[in-house]
Amino acid sequence: MNKAGGIAMGGGGGVGSGPTTAAAAAAAQKQKALMQRVETDIANIVDNFTHLVNVARINDTPVRNSQEAFMMEMRAARMVQAADSLLKLVSELKQTAIFSGFASLNDHVDQRIGEFTQLAEKTDSMLARIGEEAAASLKELETHYYSSAQRTSQTLEP
Repeated sequence: MNKAGGIAMGGGGGVGSGPTTAAAAAAAQKQKALMQRVETDIANIVDNFTHLVNVARINDTPVRNSQEAFMMEMRAARMVQAADSLLKLVSELKQTAIFSGFASLNDHVDQRIGEFTQLAEKTDSMLARIGEEAAASLKELETHYYSSAQRTSQTLEP
C-alpha cells in the first residue's frame, strides 16, 4: 500500500500574517485526522479488493458458491463505502482549501485596512499641523503687513 504524502492546507505566508499557535495546532490535528482517514479508507479498499479476488474462485458446490457470492457482495459493498468515504474526504479538503484561502485573504484585508487606517490618521494629524502652521504664518504676515512702514506711508499719501 502506498502511503500518502503531506496534505497541503491553506495558511498565511508572510511575517505577522500566520495563524496563531492554537490555530496552527488545530490545523495540524485536523491534518493528522484527515491523513488517518485517507490511510484507513485506502487500506479498506485494498483489503476488501484482495478478499473479493480471493473469494471470486468458482467451485462446484452450489452452497459454497452462494456463500462466496454473498461474501463478494459484502466485500464489494465495503469497497463502495470506503470509496464514498474518500470522495467525501476530497470534498472536505476542497472546502477547507477554499475557506482557509478566504480566511487568510480576509486576514490580509483586515491587516491592510488597519495599516491604511493608521496611515489616514497620520495624514490627518500632519494636515492639521500644517494647517495650524499656515494659519500662524499667515497671522504673522498680516501683522507685519499692517504694521509695516510701507503700508502706512501708502495710506497717508492720497
